[in-house]
Amino acid sequence: MADQTENRVAAVVIMAAGAGTRMKSAIPKVLHRIAGTSMVGLAIDAADALRPEHLVVVVGHEREQVTAHLAEIAPHVTIAVQERPLGTGDAVRSGLAALPGLRGEVVVTSGDVPLLAPETLLDLVAAHRQEGNAVTVLTAVVPDPTGYGRIVRDGDEVARIVEQRDASDEERALAEINSGIYVFDALALTQGLGALEPKNAQGELYLTDVVAHARAAGRRVGARLIVDYLQTEGVNDRIQLAERSAELNRRILVRWMREGVTVLDPATTWVHAGVDLAEDVTLLPNTSLEGATSVARGATIGPDTTLIDVEVGENARVLRTQAELAVIGPDVTVGPYTYLRPGTELSAKAHVGAFVEMKKAVIGEGAKVPHLTYCGDAVVGAGSNIGAGTIFANYDGISKNTSTVGEHSFIGSDSVLVAPVHVADGAYVAAGSTITVDVGPGDLAVSRGQQRNIKGWVSRKRPGTRTAEAAAAAQHEVPQAKGETGSSE
Repeated sequence: MADQTENRVAAVVIMAAGAGTRMKSAIPKVLHRIAGTSMVGLAIDAADALRPEHLVVVVGHEREQVTAHLAEIAPHVTIAVQERPLGTGDAVRSGLAALPGLRGEVVVTSGDVPLLAPETLLDLVAAHRQEGNAVTVLTAVVPDPTGYGRIVRDGDEVARIVEQRDASDEERALAEINSGIYVFDALALTQGLGALEPKNAQGELYLTDVVAHARAAGRRVGARLIVDYLQTEGVNDRIQLAERSAELNRRILVRWMREGVTVLDPATTWVHAGVDLAEDVTLLPNTSLEGATSVARGATIGPDTTLIDVEVGENARVLRTQAELAVIGPDVTVGPYTYLRPGTELSAKAHVGAFVEMKKAVIGEGAKVPHLTYCGDAVVGAGSNIGAGTIFANYDGISKNTSTVGEHSFIGSDSVLVAPVHVADGAYVAAGSTITVDVGPGDLAVSRGQQRNIKGWVSRKRPGTRTAEAAAAAQHEVPQAKGETGSSE
């Protein structure tokens, strides 16, 4: 059996120390999210495909925030600190400081290139090995290379990388750019980093000088040109953040459509990277599926629906709904204008209708909560019906309590169930009742004041009004105008 580690790289170093001042944000740039994942999280996902022995993230600006985030999403990474922003060479040197004696390949990438695919890094490493390079640079041809370092070739090798400000007019005309993503032989990298000097006005150490050092030492420097140049595009401001977000979302939707999902309007449909969709799912306009949401075969979601960490069963129909951390079973219908809060579970064939809010509610198979109801901390049995305007009064000012409704029971409209209370199987609650005592099987609970009709109240208290006229007409009487005595001359 082959050694499972033979194709692993020695290390991946992700540069994530930049301040990102153009983002104008208290949040570090690499923590801004695209498709539901932080940019540094996306970089880690791509790097993990290489199965590196060491995965290092170099932090600097607002390091406490970045470190806390990494501890949550990627506890396997090693965190290195770049104390001062002294350039890309210094960042990589900081990253390798905790990893002495490396042998093999070291991949260097960035925490703000969110479209970079795992397959691209795998291909880059394969090319590096096949060509026997000391350094391999990922390059791209971009529509506007302004601001990028240009690749100056010597046949199929890289002669040098020249920065925009140092380039001649002829070199600035070159369209092939340096992405800032590399594979290095570990020895060539450490030797090159050791030779770096701040030969620029900024006093910074540039990683491109390591490339020049390898070339000067007679080592081979190769380039891997990627056709999909958007994978090399970084994020420096909110405009670019929106552009990369839209592009990644487009790619996610294309992948799902190729897997058999119908997306009626891709321009208004947003799906996070962690979402899972089955064949024959239909997504209608203005739908957003976020977090770890999963949707089973044949379900229809939308329009105007947001699901966050929601599980949706087969053939369910979810219309104009906001839901989070909920389970929607097979053949369930939800909406319109429904709010499912965390802990809600809807069993097969249940129906939750318009203007219903649920929280920690477990609704049995085939049960119905059709409209205008608050159902919090509740268990509703199979086949039961909750009438319009019902309130599960679950909060006593100190704690939340649970009420239960048994199977095939009926709660009349405009009722209040004051928790904790139990309505047994096959019971009825009369409309307008306030229930504070358990209801037994097959019982009818009635809790409301006795109705009293006060005869003639309108004619006495509202004389001369349209209401009085209507009442009199219904009684076949002619209303007497205010002030008239009823006599004739």
